Amino acid sequence: MATVTTSAAQQRAIEANVLARKQRSLWQDAFWRLRRNRAAMAGIAIIALATFCAIFAPLIAPYDPTAIKTATNNMDPFWVGGQYQDSHYLLGSDELGRDILSRLIWSARISMIVGLVPTLIVFTMGCTLGLVAGFFGGWVDNVLMRFTDVIYAFPDLLFVIIIMATLRNTWLGDIMGGLILIFVALAVVNWVGLTRLVRGQVLSLKEKEFIEAARAIGVPTKRIMIRHLFPNALAPVIVSLAFAIPGAMLAESILSFIGIGIRPPTATWGVMINEGFVVFSQSPWPVLLPAICISVVMLAFTFLGDGLRDALDPRMKI
Repeated sequence: MATVTTSAAQQRAIEANVLARKQRSLWQDAFWRLRRNRAAMAGIAIIALATFCAIFAPLIAPYDPTAIKTATNNMDPFWVGGQYQDSHYLLGSDELGRDILSRLIWSARISMIVGLVPTLIVFTMGCTLGLVAGFFGGWVDNVLMRFTDVIYAFPDLLFVIIIMATLRNTWLGDIMGGLILIFVALAVVNWVGLTRLVRGQVLSLKEKEFIEAARAIGVPTKRIMIRHLFPNALAPVIVSLAFAIPGAMLAESILSFIGIGIRPPTATWGVMINEGFVVFSQSPWPVLLPAICISVVMLAFTFLGDGLRDALDPRMKI
């Protein structure tokens, strides 16, 4: 009997604790869950470091990334030792004597820009078209989804390569060394997936009671879409964007590696790998170091995407 009384008292204490606890909103609860995910926090730290390097590259890079010094070419990193080493080049130099550390730091700027700008364009296009198609339905939905299906039928990377190879020698390909063309090519290919995702979310939400109530009291259509549907469809969109950023960075690296990406001498990790293969048998570091940077940053975004997926799903317990 005493045991039953004790258990009941403990249960009441737990219930009182729960009731007394300050209630958190969905986004506060998601942030709390995300902070408890160590892999996601490690990913955020790496992304913050890459962003810091990208923003302050002119201040922290020890040398000009395009400065050629043939007298000190193919120097090894400091940990290798030997005669092919110079204390001024911590990570060595490439086949033209350019400092690898400086080029890695400046390459972070291009990679982060390529990851973020096309993703913002995809976010704008995908959310707009998905909201319109899902909310209005009918012939609007049919037209937009059939157009989406046509674009979706093309292999992503092949479509990007075709766009880059076709327009590379035009005026668009000359702007900022081909950077604007990469933005356009990646955005044209990647918006379809987000559009289908947003449309599916809107289709499931627009029949909910709170949307019906908003319609009943005469809330304008635009306000329903922006203030009611869009915020409630945002959670899976954020997760999708977290995975889309490293995909765009990898695509830029592939394009630069095969010679149709950013024009040299602009430093990017893909360009560095492409140029480093010329002397790979003599020194592997001009290839390995940018490859490691790509892998680490992509892994960081993957950890962040996994963490966001778990944090924004109330059924997941971290």
